[in-house]
Parts: sequence; C-alpha cells; structure tokens
Amino acid sequence: MDYFSKIDINNTPKHVAIIMDGNGRWAKKQSQKRLFGHDHGAESVRRALEAVEKTKVEYLTLYTFSKENWNRPKEEVEGIMRLLVHTLVTELPNFLQNNVKLLAIGDTDELPADCREELLSSIAKTKDNTGIKLILALNYSSRWEIVNALKSIATEAANKQIRIEDINEQLISNYLTTNSIPDPDLLIRTSGEHRISNFLLWQIAYSELHFTDVLWPDFSQEDFYKAIVDYQMRERRFGMVSEQFTQ
Repeated sequence: MDYFSKIDINNTPKHVAIIMDGNGRWAKKQSQKRLFGHDHGAESVRRALEAVEKTKVEYLTLYTFSKENWNRPKEEVEGIMRLLVHTLVTELPNFLQNNVKLLAIGDTDELPADCREELLSSIAKTKDNTGIKLILALNYSSRWEIVNALKSIATEAANKQIRIEDINEQLISNYLTTNSIPDPDLLIRTSGEHRISNFLLWQIAYSELHFTDVLWPDFSQEDFYKAIVDYQMRERRFGMVSEQFTQ
C-alpha cells in the first residue's frame, strides 16, 4: 500500500521519536551475531532520515544506547561503540549536504573517549545547519535525567536561587536534557514490544504511540509513512473533549 499518498503533509508531527528495537533478533534470523543486526540497523537510520525529510518532520530522536545497555556482553557493547564512531564519520558528509543538525541527549561523559570526541566533533560541525534536527539518545535513561534535574532544582532551591512555589512543569522541563527540544508528537517502537523502556518518560506524556512488529533493520520508509498515517487518524485532545476542538 502507498501510505505516503495518504499523508496530509500539512499535519505531520513536528517531532518523532523512535525506539529502534530488534537488531539482535534480526541477526539471529540470519544466523549471524548481534552486531550484524546493529550494522544493518544503521541503514534503517538513513531510510528514516529520508522519510523524515519527505514528510516535513522537523525533529527525529533515536534511542541509540541506554544506560541499561552497558549490561550487555562486552563484545556487543564495544562493537556498538565502534559502529557509532564509524557511522558518525561516514555520515557527516551527508549531514552537511542535507543540512541535518546533529544533537545528543544523555550522559555522554561516560562514553568511550574516541566515541565522545567524534560525537562532539560532528555536533560542532553541524551546529549551523537549519534542516532536520537529528537527536541521538546516547547513554540515556529517563529516570537518570529526571533525578539529575531534581538534584539541580533542589540545590538551587537550597541556595535560594529558586522559590519552592516557582517549581512547576515548565521549570522541571527546563532542567531536562531536552530543554531546547519540543516534546515528541509521535513515538514509534519497532519489533513488536509494547513498552517504553525508560525513554523520554516525562516528554511523552501526551505523545501518540505506534507499535509495529517490524524489526528495526527491516524498517522501511513505507513503515514510517504508515506510522504517520496512523498518527493523523487519531484525535489529540490533551485532556479535553472532542467538542472543545470543534467550537
């Protein structure tokens, strides 16, 4: 089915976040090691970026590596980090050519030195780009993010830089790593899993959720368009009732 033709290009989400799941299972189906799946998953990122550009989505956040992922086998973790460095190096010319601005959220200080250096270099080289904002969630955990925000707020409150009565949702949002990024309108998770896995818990309070059985390395542009069509068929009420949107 041609889902792209069904999209209302004037009503696409501003920000799409994706939990890229299923690389390991995809590799197992090919009788290969898990890193084989991660390598092919990088190709799906390229397809997703192309689909984002065609649908006029402005922000794309990818759950690239969580804090919990350090518990995976050492060989796999080291391979993922090597792949990340390689991908950043090889994709930088494409980012520059296509006006993509690279950003990152998460505890990037804990990344291996070469990985962090390449990440910061790519971010610096694309900082003036004005096209798609590609956000990599690296060594990211939503609970870690929220705890850190609360620690900062508590410290400033103790130093009388913040009044207790001034603490509200907006102030907390300002202390998150996503403070300069709008909340996702749509969250996609691949591979048939139906959970959030500690990803953007604060930010997705009113996001639409789309789950697909497709494993991430098989995720196509058509799968992305299908998610957009699904999003556009829903009514986003933000706690209100339908009649309030038609008055």
